[in-house]
Amino acid sequence: MRHPVFFAAGLLFSGGLLAAAADQVEVHQPYVRLAPPNAPAAGAFMVIRNTGGKDVKIVKADNPASRLTELHTHLNEAGVMKMRQVPGIEIKAGGEALLQPGGLHIMLIDLKAPMKEGDSVPITLGFDDGSSKQVDAKVMRPLPTGMRMQH
Repeated sequence: MRHPVFFAAGLLFSGGLLAAAADQVEVHQPYVRLAPPNAPAAGAFMVIRNTGGKDVKIVKADNPASRLTELHTHLNEAGVMKMRQVPGIEIKAGGEALLQPGGLHIMLIDLKAPMKEGDSVPITLGFDDGSSKQVDAKVMRPLPTGMRMQH
């Protein structure tokens, strides 16, 4: 009979069966759009790549710069673009999620203090398996119209 400790260790090292979602995710180009001085909210954007062999889902986000952090998207409702909260952002195995203006993004709501260009905001992404990953997002001016993030 196998010893339970050796069996558990074998699971840990055999093909990443117990790999945390946060460990198989890479975050590129994270930034927070510089908001006007008295703006109550700001958007955070980034490219999130899933380098693992299983789908992952971001179910929450948090940061110390705002009192509330939500996952959002923009929807076209009868020709009007409206922002809506979403319960999660799924990233397929080997795929990526592009968080960008006009699409999926993270909203920093009820900002505690005005942000300045060049500031850094630590954003913690929470996954459905309970793991988390922190990224540092630079506060930047909006990209010129027509320019998109590289992915």
